[in-house]
Amino acid sequence: MATTLKTTESAKDTDTANQPADVRFRMRITKGETIAIGPGKISLLEAVRKHGSISAAARSLDMSYRRAWLLIDELNRSLKSPATISEQGGQSGGGCVLTPVGESIVRLYRDVEAQAQAACAAQIESLTQLLKP
Repeated sequence: MATTLKTTESAKDTDTANQPADVRFRMRITKGETIAIGPGKISLLEAVRKHGSISAAARSLDMSYRRAWLLIDELNRSLKSPATISEQGGQSGGGCVLTPVGESIVRLYRDVEAQAQAACAAQIESLTQLLKP
């Protein structure tokens, strides 16, 4: 049994040995117990922008429609103005688009990520140098 684990660990080490370190910032803005804005909601907003509907966005993220709808609903309830506007289904199937607020949220969130990455570049480099090759 230990041999199997060693083989698995060796394969895992081999898989990651030639890959560069992946550094991600995972900022979350909470309001009480609710994550009002976070990486999952930002990714979902970007997918809605790209696909034009919650269901297509959910599929593209391997997420259930219900989960995506609940995240959008939670986000919109947390904001002064909604991030999305949905149209009821019908012959054209309805749809969902980002409002100017939604567009601003995505832009501001991605700007924070980029600025944090730039501001911490030296520390990130030092941390990644501590990793095995």
